[in-house]
Amino acid sequence: MIGSASGEILKLQVKEQEGSKWILEHHELDIPLNASEAPEDLQVGGTIEVFLFVDRRGNLSATTQLPTIQKGTYGWARVIKVSDKEGVFVDIGTSKEVQVKSDDLPKIKELWPANGDHLYMTLRTDKDGELFGRLATEDRVEEVYLDAPTTLLNQNLQARPYRLLPVGTFLLSVPENYRIFVHQSERVEEPRLGEELKVRIIDTKEDGSLNGSLLPRKHERLGDDAESIFRYLNDVGGRMPFTDKSNPEEIQEMFTMSKAAFKRALGKLMKERKIVQNDGWTELKM
Repeated sequence: MIGSASGEILKLQVKEQEGSKWILEHHELDIPLNASEAPEDLQVGGTIEVFLFVDRRGNLSATTQLPTIQKGTYGWARVIKVSDKEGVFVDIGTSKEVQVKSDDLPKIKELWPANGDHLYMTLRTDKDGELFGRLATEDRVEEVYLDAPTTLLNQNLQARPYRLLPVGTFLLSVPENYRIFVHQSERVEEPRLGEELKVRIIDTKEDGSLNGSLLPRKHERLGDDAESIFRYLNDVGGRMPFTDKSNPEEIQEMFTMSKAAFKRALGKLMKERKIVQNDGWTELKM
C-alpha cells in the first residue's frame, strides 16, 4: 500500500490532530501532515489535497506543496545536488528532493548535469515507495513535442539537451517544447545533459522538428577569430611568424581555425588598422 500511494496527489480526509500534526486517512493508513502546512480553517472530518511521499524513516508522509511532476507526467526538474556515486538530486517543487540515479546519466561524467541545469523527466517509485526520477525516453518525447512553425529559420531558441549521442545532441526548446537536433558538426563541444543553451535554427523538418546549430553565425565567428588572434599577438609581444600565406596545417594547429577563417580574421584586423604584415610576419600596429 505504501509503495502504490507514494508519489500520488490525493484528497484525503482529516482523522484527528496530534500535537503539531494532522492525521489523514488513506484506506487503513494514518498519514501525518505538519500543521504548519495546513490552512487555518482545517477541521477533523474535512478534506485536503496533498502529495504523498516516503520520508527518511520509510514512513508515508503528506505535504501540501504539490510537485510540478507526477508519476505518469513529464516536466523539467532543476538539479540541486550532484553526487559522483549516487547521481543527481532534483527539485520537483515540493519539500521532497528526488534522485536521478547514476545509471540513468551519461557514462562520461563531464556530460552529467550541473547544479542549475534541468532534466526532462517523470517520477517512479521502487517497491518500498521511495521516489526517484526517470529521464524521458525518445519514444516519450516523440509523443509530447509540439510541431514547430516554419518561420523559425535563423532564429535563436532557448533549449536543453535531453539525449546525448556521438552523432549529435537532441534538445527540447523552452518553453515551447519544440524538438531540435544538433549534428556533431554544428557544435564545438558536446553540451551537458540539461544545460541551458541558445540554439540557432538552420532547418525545419516535415515532421515538425527542427535542426539547429550551436556555432556562431559567420560574422560572429569572424569577430571571435579576430579577437583570438589579437589576444595571441599581445601575449607573444606583438609579433608572430604567421600571415595569410602561412601553411593551413600550421594555422589549424596553432589557432584551431581553417586558413580561410584565419585570412578573414587577419583582413578584419588590418581593416581596423590593428595589424600589419611584413616579410612573413604579422605585427601589431604601433
